[in-house]
Amino acid sequence: MQIKNAIFAACLAATTTALPATQSNTFNLIAIHSASGVQYATFNAAKSSIFAGLASQNASCARPEEQVATFYLNNGALYLYDQSATPQELYVDRSGMGQGKIGYTTGAQSAPRNAEREGWAVKDGHLQFAGSDLIACPNSIENSWSIWAAAGVSNPAGNSDCVGIAARVEETSNPNGCLYTE
Repeated sequence: MQIKNAIFAACLAATTTALPATQSNTFNLIAIHSASGVQYATFNAAKSSIFAGLASQNASCARPEEQVATFYLNNGALYLYDQSATPQELYVDRSGMGQGKIGYTTGAQSAPRNAEREGWAVKDGHLQFAGSDLIACPNSIENSWSIWAAAGVSNPAGNSDCVGIAARVEETSNPNGCLYTE
């Protein structure tokens, strides 16, 4: 009888660890690249894109004075956090046209052609897409940085002076729900 219980417990443990991850905790992201202007800049969401160091997201938030995007992972997909039933889901376009473009859609809006929704994961405390760190490019909007996924292009979409960054995950127990601009 004890052997049956041991086998059952081993099977249960193996099954439990093989199940896909569900929604994780909410978190904010901070760009890490020493000796650069993007170092320690928080991530923001606006205009269907992801930025670092944006002064104003112009989002409709529960706490509008907080201008930091809040994210969560669900089965390899990345979402912007809000308490409403209308999800805002991120996508990556690593095609030759997209060159690593990171954007988001709202509700039932479909992702652009060539977009990938799954592939996000946290490794060693940093958010990655498809096992790679992200890229930050200087942007003219409020002296912020646009955020891109690695797609084999060091300066995507004609940008210049882009740098590879680690997107450090900072879990939050008090997430600020926002509906971000499209």
